[in-house]
Amino acid sequence: MFVEIYTAEKNEFSGEAKIIKLPGVNGSFEIMNNHAPIISTLEQGKIKIVDNNNKEQFFDITSGVVETNNNKVIVLVETV
Repeated sequence: MFVEIYTAEKNEFSGEAKIIKLPGVNGSFEIMNNHAPIISTLEQGKIKIVDNNNKEQFFDITSGVVETNNNKVIVLVETV
């Protein structure tokens, strides 16, 4: 799936991923390939991205929203 993370200033991440773990307001959750469409709010915490080579990247965020549809994940955050 294709993942993009944006702040108001710039694109913080753009690339393919196997898994993205997000800090939802009702608890953390993971999105994988072929996930059902979803829109959710995020709270302060860490975003974890695992790419297709099992390399992990982490982003500390304050808050934001995520939308997933057709194997594309867009994350809009206040700060990284």
